[in-house]
Amino acid sequence: MLLKYDVIVIGGGHAGCEAATASANMGASTCLVTMDMNKIAQMSCNPAIGGIAKGQIVREIDALGGQTAIVTDATAIQFRMLNRSKGPAVWSPRAQCDRGKFIWKWREVLDTTPNLDIWQDEACELIVENGEAAGVKTVWGVELRAKSVVITAGTFLNGLLHIGRKQLPGGRIAEPAVKDLTESITRHGIRSARMKTGTPVRIDMRSVHFEDMEIQEGENDFHQFSFMAPHRQLRQLPCWTCYTNKEVHDTLRSGLADSPLYNGQIQSIGPRYCPSIETKLVTFPDKEQHPLFLEPEGETTNEMYLNGFSSSMPMEVQIAALRKIPALRDAKVYRPGYAIEYDFFDPTQLDHSLESKIIKGLFLAGQVNGTTGYEEAGGQGTIAGINAAIRCGGGEPFILHRDEAYIGVLIDDLVTKGVDEPYRMFTSRAEYRILLRQDDADARLTEKAYNLGLAKRDRYDWWMQKKEATESIINFCATTHVKPKDINAALESLGTTPLREGCKLIDLVARPQINLQNLSELVPELKQLIASLPNRNDETAEAAEIKMKYKGYIERERIVADKMHRLENIKIKGHFNYLEMEQLSTEARQKLAKINPDTLAQASRIPGVSPSDINIMLVLMKR
Repeated sequence: MLLKYDVIVIGGGHAGCEAATASANMGASTCLVTMDMNKIAQMSCNPAIGGIAKGQIVREIDALGGQTAIVTDATAIQFRMLNRSKGPAVWSPRAQCDRGKFIWKWREVLDTTPNLDIWQDEACELIVENGEAAGVKTVWGVELRAKSVVITAGTFLNGLLHIGRKQLPGGRIAEPAVKDLTESITRHGIRSARMKTGTPVRIDMRSVHFEDMEIQEGENDFHQFSFMAPHRQLRQLPCWTCYTNKEVHDTLRSGLADSPLYNGQIQSIGPRYCPSIETKLVTFPDKEQHPLFLEPEGETTNEMYLNGFSSSMPMEVQIAALRKIPALRDAKVYRPGYAIEYDFFDPTQLDHSLESKIIKGLFLAGQVNGTTGYEEAGGQGTIAGINAAIRCGGGEPFILHRDEAYIGVLIDDLVTKGVDEPYRMFTSRAEYRILLRQDDADARLTEKAYNLGLAKRDRYDWWMQKKEATESIINFCATTHVKPKDINAALESLGTTPLREGCKLIDLVARPQINLQNLSELVPELKQLIASLPNRNDETAEAAEIKMKYKGYIERERIVADKMHRLENIKIKGHFNYLEMEQLSTEARQKLAKINPDTLAQASRIPGVSPSDINIMLVLMKR
């Protein structure tokens, strides 16, 4: 049986779903190949979207016309804006979702996307002809042909599950691994290696003593993920917190000899920033307790997720340790935690478009590139899907730079620096955080996506409406004058210095004690203006306030980013034979030859390439 498409996407996880919908929405006939249509966009670990820097990525996916934010808002059962105590550069949205409803909402999106088919099967072989990807073969003997192939196989490539000394092949618990696809890719010269991740125990909420835990309520203000979708519709639920203790730690230590992480079973590296509970005990032996977060898996289910208790210890050790926690002394478990090892491909073998440098027409996205997290996967999937569709029509690749999006930072880090552990995004990885805020992702990306054909007219019109409304607030504040006698009493009540002379409203907004909400109570015309905005006036007012309050910081960072763009504009690919450049250090020659950077700016970010090496290349370029 032969099926023909423009783009084939292998894997129905978060990267695959975004890649398939992006490609199809850009007009490419697309087929999503998945092993189980009932587990589309399965949340293998915590059923939560967003978090520090991850929330910014989801806002960027949404601004580009992607779907994760829309699905999240429709299925959220708790929402919080993290980092509120810090500046808006690092505010990060996070939502706990209903795991089952999340899957079926994604199915609804896929089923209603034009140009998109779903084929339930397992891809076992990449078809390569004349150095280019031409399609895939499946275990059922189906041949799918396409101009572009996107691999988003997650943890399924030769996946191996670990609970204590017991090992079973699998891509997730109770799901089969994919055996042959890795070999069909690496035989063409693409390097692969192994990584490890894990997930915690799942607990029946009916067995939990919530009176011994601290409740953690969500937030119910105007914030959400999508710039367009309706506000949260499901019943909002709390999360709960507790701590491990000495008895828990002693029980876990008694089972370390049977831990796959310490008995030699697992050789690969796990995520440093999401360690297992046994790793915490070994790494921090003097710590007497570790925080745990018990989080709901759905609006109606009894299943709960114990965040902070990821483990691959023997199941009897896990359960015995759990029951040493007062709130979980009678805990009933649906399934223990487990670890999984899987294949990934060295991402330095990719261009910034996420197309392979070795096999043209082959795109890789998600955990197969050495990342961890649904959000990182979805961001890569969006870019891979866009570029897979573009390649079918022969256009220029779509690439996001480091000052344009966290997705740009993520991809540049992957293809420039590579990975030696599962890559997780943090705000600290971005040098232009004040330019990459969660509130302005639409300002950065929606027009680009509209010009690509991915963001549709309704989204573009919505953004233009918000842009005009934001500017109207800023213009009002920049032109409206207030006198001391009219406002000083109110200023003193807010704990800020009274005026000695009149000033513009925009000067008051810059004060830390002042925001548009309390200022609008003092200036009725401002309150009336905000109330008259056509859509999402709270969100628009916040965007305007941030632009006014942090104007100086934003402009200064923009100047720095523009200076770096000068190096981004100096193309060096194909200009040098690095291995013969004796002026450079040996390490620089080797690293530059391996990565073969596109620009001088990318070369400057390669570990081992020094500023003096960059200066030498600048001189040689001038010659």
